[in-house]
Amino acid sequence: MWSIAAPIVGGLLLAGLAAGFGGAAYAALAAAGLVASILAGVYHAEHLAHVLGEPYGTMVLAIAVTVIEVGLIVTLMVAGGPGTEALARDTVYAAIMIIVNGIVGVCLLVGGLHHHEQGFKLQGASAALTTLTAIAVLTLVMPNFTRTPGPYYSPMQLAFVAAVTLVLYATFALVQGSRHREHFLQDAVAADTEGDGVAAPGSGAGWGATSFLLVACLVAVVLLAKSLAPTLEGGVIAAGLPNAVVGLVIAAVILMPEGLAAYRAARANRLQTSLNLALGSALASIGLTIPAVAILCLATGWPLALGLDPASMVLLALSLFVASLALGTGRTTVLQGAVHLVLFAIYVLTTVAP
Repeated sequence: MWSIAAPIVGGLLLAGLAAGFGGAAYAALAAAGLVASILAGVYHAEHLAHVLGEPYGTMVLAIAVTVIEVGLIVTLMVAGGPGTEALARDTVYAAIMIIVNGIVGVCLLVGGLHHHEQGFKLQGASAALTTLTAIAVLTLVMPNFTRTPGPYYSPMQLAFVAAVTLVLYATFALVQGSRHREHFLQDAVAADTEGDGVAAPGSGAGWGATSFLLVACLVAVVLLAKSLAPTLEGGVIAAGLPNAVVGLVIAAVILMPEGLAAYRAARANRLQTSLNLALGSALASIGLTIPAVAILCLATGWPLALGLDPASMVLLALSLFVASLALGTGRTTVLQGAVHLVLFAIYVLTTVAP
C-alpha cells in the first residue's frame, strides 16, 4: 500500500507547491515525498521486471525514466528560450558520468564486497559500451572539430547526427529485446543468494497497474525535483558553488530509481541486471534526448551547444576507456568498482571546483 500511496502523496505535495505553499518546512516535506516516490518507483520497476522477464523489465524502466527526462529538458528549454542552448549537453554529460562511473562503480564495489567476484555476459556489455562510445563521441566531442565555429553542428550536420543517434539506439534496443536477447540474460547460477534483491514476483495480470504506478512515481520524482530546483539553486548560490552543481544534483535525483534498482540487483548477485539497467539507461538518455532536442532546435532556429570543454572530453574518454577494460573479461571484483568511483569523485570535484 505504501508504494501506491507514495505517488498520490507526491501529487498532493505538487498541488500544494502550485497553490503557493512554501518555506523550509514544506520544502523538507516535499523532499521526503520525493524520496518516497523514488523508493516506490524502484519497487514497481522490480515487480514489472518479474512480470515481463529480463531484459524487458530493465528496458521499460530505462526508457520510462528517459522519456520523462526528455520531457523535462524540452519543457525547460521552451520556457528558457535560446539561453538554454547548453542545457541538453550538460544534462546528458552528467547522466553519462553518473551512470558509467557512479552507478556502475557502486554496483561493482558492492557486488565484489558481498560475492568476492561476479560474472556477466560479455557480449551484452560489449554491445552496450560499443554503442554508447559511438553515440557519446558523435554528439559530445565531434562538434568541437567541425568547421562550424564553437561547439555547434550546422543544421544539416545536427539533423544527420540526430538521425544516426536514434538509429543506433533503436538498433541496440532491437538486439537487446529480440535478436540477441540471450546476451542480456542473467545466468541461472547467479541466483538471489540473500533474498533481498528483488520485489516479490507478481502475476502477469497486474502488469498494467504496475506500469501505471511506475510512470506515476517517475512523474512525481521529476516534477518534485523540478519544483525543488529553485530552492536547491538558492542554496548552491549561497554556498558559492557553480551553477553546474544544480544540474548534477537534479540528474542524480532523476536517475536514483535506476541506481537503487541496479544496486539491489548487484547486492543480490545479479550483476547482469545491474549492467542492463545502468548501460541501458545511459544509452536511452543520450539516444533519445539528443534527437528530441535537435528537432526542437531545428524547428525554432535556436542554437544547440553540444561540444564539451577539453577537460570534460578527457574525462569522458577516460571513463569510457576504463569501462571497456573493466567490463572486458566478463568477471569483476572490488578493484574495478573502486576505479570507477574514483573517476566519479574526480567528475564531482571538477564540477564543484572547475
